[in-house]
Amino acid sequence: MSVSVTLPALGESVTEGTVTRWLKKVGDTVAADEPLVEISTDKVDTEIPAPASGVLLSITAPEDATVPVGGELAVIGQAGEAVAAPSAPAPAAPVAAPAPAPTPTPAPAPAPVPAPAPVASSGSTTPILLPALGESVSEGTVTRWLKKVGDAVAADEPIVEISTDKVDTEIPAPAGGVLLSIAVAEDGVVAVGGTLGLIGAPGGAAAPPAAPTPPPAAAPAPTPTPAPAPAPVGDDEPYVTPLVRKLAAENGVDLDTVVGTGVGGRIRKQDVLAAARGASAPAPATSATVTTPASAPAPAAAPAPATPGLRGTTQPLSRLRRVIAERMVESLQESAQLTTVVEVDVTRIAALRDKVKRDFEAREGVKLTFLPFFAKAAVEALAVYPQLNASLDLAAGTVTYHGEINLGVAVDTERGLLVPVVRDAGDLSVSGLARRISDVAERTRINKVSPDELSGGTFTITNTGSRGALFDTPIINQPQVAILGTGSVVKRPVVITDAGGSDVIAIRSMVYLALTYDHRLVDGADAARFLTAVRTRLEDANFTDVGA
Repeated sequence: MSVSVTLPALGESVTEGTVTRWLKKVGDTVAADEPLVEISTDKVDTEIPAPASGVLLSITAPEDATVPVGGELAVIGQAGEAVAAPSAPAPAAPVAAPAPAPTPTPAPAPAPVPAPAPVASSGSTTPILLPALGESVSEGTVTRWLKKVGDAVAADEPIVEISTDKVDTEIPAPAGGVLLSIAVAEDGVVAVGGTLGLIGAPGGAAAPPAAPTPPPAAAPAPTPTPAPAPAPVGDDEPYVTPLVRKLAAENGVDLDTVVGTGVGGRIRKQDVLAAARGASAPAPATSATVTTPASAPAPAAAPAPATPGLRGTTQPLSRLRRVIAERMVESLQESAQLTTVVEVDVTRIAALRDKVKRDFEAREGVKLTFLPFFAKAAVEALAVYPQLNASLDLAAGTVTYHGEINLGVAVDTERGLLVPVVRDAGDLSVSGLARRISDVAERTRINKVSPDELSGGTFTITNTGSRGALFDTPIINQPQVAILGTGSVVKRPVVITDAGGSDVIAIRSMVYLALTYDHRLVDGADAARFLTAVRTRLEDANFTDVGA
């Protein structure tokens, strides 16, 4: 009897996952609990094990497909067993009539829409539909057709590149055959569930796809596919999938030296594999120069030439950048954010750190930075000022003062800025915070944190000082009400009072601490008291647990 391989729950806030790589192919023998497929979510990447032993009879979700939690990925059974089930994986099979294919146009119900694709395949044609690509994704833009009308296509072969407000991705062909028609031309926008094109047998009728209203330019079967590719190369930082990063790491390929051929200059796995093959040649530097013809004469300076190319031009705002802009504005519009800054003398901590850092690293296995001291002072102050460790629900008219202090720590990763959470940080010493912060930060950088470790924070600390910033005005991580930014520790001449009561100028290690808070709940006086408590704790420098 066949067994369905489904996407399990991968965390409280994870609702779907994208298939990045199948570790087995149809017909392969699999053992129970053997890794079967790699899944990427908006939190982490992980491997899904086989739920039973047998043979991989069919793959329901090809690579780059997005599947909701509980959705079917594949079917495992016995060799020779019939594979009827996968043909109706997302079944709303009642919608059997091929004619209603245009109904996906309204896009209100993305979930049921994918079902017509398998149903239509029972006839002579199969529509190519835009699948659900994320919980908040309602439409996509066709950026490049990888096939032209009349081309033969294989099932699951990438056929069109789509850009959404989240990612750029390739849509695979739902069936083998010939591309009979293109319903949405390049740069056209299509709703989730909308028809992109039509696949069928050679000479099949292509009339049905012309019916959908959304793509009035159904006729443009033109194939100006090569043109769009070069233009987007000027994009600042093309999206790179976890699969591509993994392949690059496995093959020792530096992604900064790879020229992407995907949408907006996106680096595809084919580009990485090509670069890996080129790297095996005796003179990789020469081949790298050839790869980027007139774009960048100096290999190391490759990223720089991309920016000057944008001067004097007007570029369309990428969907991803538009979403980032919207989210940042939403956070600022949702709460009344204000930043208060204090200056702290951390000379004693600097001396303490210099004294114990070698022994500390040998004993604890992690380096002793300033961050654990800042974190310890902050969590102690949060215990005294609970209004900064809270969440405000204005609609419900309630304030939740959290009993635990779950400290979010902003971590800069290749994927972007992530905020893993150190739970119950108030119970930890400086040594404990150093170990936990180092551990969770490292696992975040190599993408080994669980989704639950990236949620549930009650207060956030961001160490922009590690990048040389004196201070900034960080934006609150909703639904929290405060975030503490720690600046760079620098030595400066400062007026202090000596033992005799006289004012003298001395060289001291100084740092700025910037607290952004929600003024709807936190008054300026409370924010100042909180920062004063943090400053007093740091300047006292009474941290005995580090081995002083």
